[in-house]
Amino acid sequence: MTDASPDLAARRAALVERLETLHAASETTADNRRPVELDQTSVGRLSRMDAMQGQALAVATERRRHEEVRRVEAAIKRIDEGEYGYCISCGEEIAAKRLSADPTVATCIACASGAGR
Repeated sequence: MTDASPDLAARRAALVERLETLHAASETTADNRRPVELDQTSVGRLSRMDAMQGQALAVATERRRHEEVRRVEAAIKRIDEGEYGYCISCGEEIAAKRLSADPTVATCIACASGAGR
């Protein structure tokens, strides 16, 4: 990427901060993902159904969070290896606007849309 290294350093710092935020959110919501207690003496059927729905939503959110962690870690690795800003499919430079919109993006627009195949 043709960006100056201070810009890469700032981008890396922002990615590391995002990674820390994602890990903190994961720790904070761990209780919400635990299996729902199905003791009929403590809560009614509708309350259990609500709890199960909430647990399913928390699990789905954690799955999306895990995927974002993976993308952020990959972007940090590309920065560290000097490969950040270049498409992992074709090797061309990724547009600066595309990287500004999503700093974790790994492909150019042509490859992402399938036109680069």
